[in-house]
Amino acid sequence: MGTRGIALAAVVGTAALGLGGTAVAAPAGDRVDRAVVQRAVDEMARTGAQGVQVRVVDGRREFTARAGTAEVGSPRPVPLDGRFRVGSITKTFVSTVVLQLVGEGSVGLDEPVSRHLPGLLPDGDRITVRNLLQHTSGLSNYTDALPSDPEGYEAIRYRTWAPAELVALSTARPPDFPPGTGWNYSNTNYVVAGLLVEKVTGRPYGEAVARRVLRPLGLRHTHVPGAAVAIPGPHAHGYQRLRGEVDDITRINPSVAHAAGGMISTTADLDRFAEALLEGRLLRPAQRAELTKLIPVAGEYGLGVERSTLPCGVEVWGHGGGIPGYSSLVVGTADARTRLTVSLTSAPDPGPITGAEELLTEVFC
Repeated sequence: MGTRGIALAAVVGTAALGLGGTAVAAPAGDRVDRAVVQRAVDEMARTGAQGVQVRVVDGRREFTARAGTAEVGSPRPVPLDGRFRVGSITKTFVSTVVLQLVGEGSVGLDEPVSRHLPGLLPDGDRITVRNLLQHTSGLSNYTDALPSDPEGYEAIRYRTWAPAELVALSTARPPDFPPGTGWNYSNTNYVVAGLLVEKVTGRPYGEAVARRVLRPLGLRHTHVPGAAVAIPGPHAHGYQRLRGEVDDITRINPSVAHAAGGMISTTADLDRFAEALLEGRLLRPAQRAELTKLIPVAGEYGLGVERSTLPCGVEVWGHGGGIPGYSSLVVGTADARTRLTVSLTSAPDPGPITGAEELLTEVFC
C-alpha cells in the first residue's frame, strides 16, 4: 500500500512504465507467446521473488504461469488459484464504490469532505471527494509515520488500528500542499474515502465493496479481512529477514492498511474486476469517464487508476499494490481486451527483480 500505483518497483523492476510514447492500441488474439511469458516469470523468481503467479488475457485466450515456490524450504509450487494481499489495488475497489455513490446522487465528486465527515480533517471544507480519489488533497501519507524496517514493523505487526487513528497520524503533520494544487500518493486519502463510504452507506466499507462489486461479479475469493491476520484458502507465503533469521511475514493485521490496502484476492478475481471496470459495467457512463479523466496536476493518475504508456506506445490502465510479503499488479488496455495480473511473494533476501519488462512487453507489445 505504501508504493505508487503501476510503478510498483517490486513488481515491474526496471520496466519502463510511465515512459512517454505515441499511444497505440494493443493487438489482440493469440499473439502472446506462453514460452516467453514463462521465461520472464522464471527470471522474476530467480532474481528476487519467492514465488510468482501471473494471469494473461489475450483477446479470448487466457492462461496462467507460475514460478518459484509457495514456501521457503518446500518444493510446493505457488497455487495458481492462490489468495494474496493486494495492497493498494484496494484503492481501485474503493474508488469504484465512491463513483457508484456519485452516480446515485449520494455523493458529489466536487463537494467538500466535511459535508459528510465534519471535523475529521483540518482542511475538510477545502478538500473535495475528487481530491481524495486523485491524491490531490495534500494530506500527508500516514504510513510515512509508521516504522518500515523489519524490527520496527514487528512491534506493530499484530496491532489493530482504528481508521481514525490512521487519519490522526496524517493530520498531526503539516499538509504537503494546499488542496488541489499538487499531487502526492497518500494512503490517507483512501482511509478517508473508506470512512466516507461508511458514513454514506451506514455500513463498513468492506460490506459496501462486497454488496456493490464482489457479489455482482461473483468474486468469491476476494474479501476485506478487517483485522484478521490469516489468509484463508490456498496461498503462497511472503518472507523477510528479521534479526538475521528468515521470518514468515504472511500473517499480519491488515487493519493498518484499511481502505488504502487491506484486501485479499486472486489473479482470476482481479482480472474479472479489471475487465468489468474498464468495460464500464460497474459504473454509469459519466462516472466511467471520470474514472480515467486526467488533470495536469495529477499527471497520469485518474480516480483510483493510473495510466502508463509502454515503450512500444501501448497505453495501459490499472494499479499496483504492495504490503509486507506481497506485491501485485493488475493492468489492461482501455478496451480491456488485453490484461495482465501479477502477484509476487517476497523472498527472505530479495535482489533487484528482472524479467518484468520482458513480461510486460510480451503481453502488451
